[in-house]
Amino acid sequence: MKAMILAAGRGERMRPLTDFMPKPLIKLAGKPLIVWHLERLAQAGFKQVVINHAYLGEQIEQALGNGSQWGMYIEYSPEKNALETAGGIANALPLLGKQPFLVVNGDTFSQIDFASLKLTHNALPCLGHLVLVDNPPQHPNGDFAIEAGVLKNQGAQMLTFSGVGVYDPDLFASIVPGTPAKLAPLLRQAITHKQMTAEHYQGMWHDIGTPERLASVEQHWQHQAL
Repeated sequence: MKAMILAAGRGERMRPLTDFMPKPLIKLAGKPLIVWHLERLAQAGFKQVVINHAYLGEQIEQALGNGSQWGMYIEYSPEKNALETAGGIANALPLLGKQPFLVVNGDTFSQIDFASLKLTHNALPCLGHLVLVDNPPQHPNGDFAIEAGVLKNQGAQMLTFSGVGVYDPDLFASIVPGTPAKLAPLLRQAITHKQMTAEHYQGMWHDIGTPERLASVEQHWQHQAL
């Protein structure tokens, strides 16, 4: 299974840190956010990773190279203008291939078990599988619910999408490559056809969306091993 890291966002909420640096290269505990992902993907056995980028994307390529230092091969999917989540994934499909693939938001930090997702969903029986987490303070109402392993638009316990999912390429068949498209409408349409599954992850997860959240995570983990 291949993996994709989403790294094309402008990072407006992270300014001024992102005025001269793309958000995935911002450091947490002395290491770029995107490197944390690459290390954990490598540990999980992923050998091929696709990274999309737009704003200051050349810095990402210069910093990461071809991925050999992590024992993997990195390919890049550059976007002249950011294409949103689904548009970015659709644009990268020629690199991702025809089999299910893992996608990770580049601006999150977690200990989600990529190896388990790789093994369990290599032969995905539907269009996608999402990892949901408890609602963080900045997103109290959540996004989706889970009922017997099936993803639902509404439910008694609403949870937040972690930014980690496994997708079948067919989920993005309606998107013209190179055009912007959001992910949520595709997910909700697939849900209505009972084509999405999900799991509830209750371990460590952070959305590093603002300098304040970055500082909070740094403070929380300054005396602990990440």
